[in-house]
Amino acid sequence: MASLKDLFNLEGRTALVTGACGNLGTVICETISEQGGSLIILDISGTEKFASKLENKYKNNVTPIDIDFSKLELANKILKKKLKKFDNLNILINNAAFVGTSNLKGWNTDFLNQNVDSWKSAFDVNLTAPFLITQICTPLLQKSEGSSIINVGSIYAHYGPDWKLYEGTKMGNPAAYASSKAGLVQFTKWLSTSLAPHIRANSISPGGIYRNQDKKFIKKYQNKVPLQRMAKENDFKGIIAFLACDASSYITGQNIKIDGGYSAW
Repeated sequence: MASLKDLFNLEGRTALVTGACGNLGTVICETISEQGGSLIILDISGTEKFASKLENKYKNNVTPIDIDFSKLELANKILKKKLKKFDNLNILINNAAFVGTSNLKGWNTDFLNQNVDSWKSAFDVNLTAPFLITQICTPLLQKSEGSSIINVGSIYAHYGPDWKLYEGTKMGNPAAYASSKAGLVQFTKWLSTSLAPHIRANSISPGGIYRNQDKKFIKKYQNKVPLQRMAKENDFKGIIAFLACDASSYITGQNIKIDGGYSAW
C-alpha cells in the first residue's frame, strides 16, 4: 500500500500552469514545486523572473514561456513550438483568466451597456484558450504517468450574482465572466469522459478571494459565508496538491467548490 507521502510526491512529473505569475498562479506553482514537480509556467509577462525564483528556492526545473492568450492564433503557434522539446507532461492547470478592469469599456457596467468585444475577450481567455491548450497538451498527457487536468472555474459558474453585495461600490459582475467560467466547468466534465481512462479532468470553483476590495463589499460578502471570511490564496494549496497527484487517482469529472460554505446555504 502506498504511503500518503508517496501519493502526494510529484518528483519526476511536470506540470504546465497558465496564469502562473498571478496571485493564485503563484500559489499553484509553489504547491507543485513543494511536491517535487517540475514546471512549465505561462503568463503574459514575468515568467523568467518567477522561474528563477522557483528554481532557486525548490531546486526544480522550471521552463518560462511569455504568452498572451488574448492573441489566440499567435499563442497557439508559440505553445506548439515550445512544447516540442518535451517528452512528457503529467499535469495541466488552466488557471489564466480574463477579469477585465473597471476602465474597460463595456465590461464593468450594467447589462445593457456590456458589449460584445468584452464578451469575446473573456471567452477567448477563459474558455477558448483552455480548449486550445488542452488540445495541444493531450498527446503529451496521454503518454505520461498520472495525467491530470485541473481547470480553475468560479462560484459564479454555478450561481447568479447577489447584487446587494455590490451596492455602494464601484465593483461589478459581468455576464461574460460568469458565462465563460460556467463553460469551463462543463468543458471539464466533457474532458473527463472523453479523455478517460488515462487522463483525469477536474475543476475547482473558488469563492471570493480577498484582494483589498471595497470594505462594504467585504463585510457583506463575509456575512454570506459560514466561515465568515473571504478566501486567501493559501486556501487553495491543499486542493491543488490533491488533484495534481495520485492521492486523487479515482477522482475525475468533479467540480470542487472552495468557497468557505458560500454554496451551503
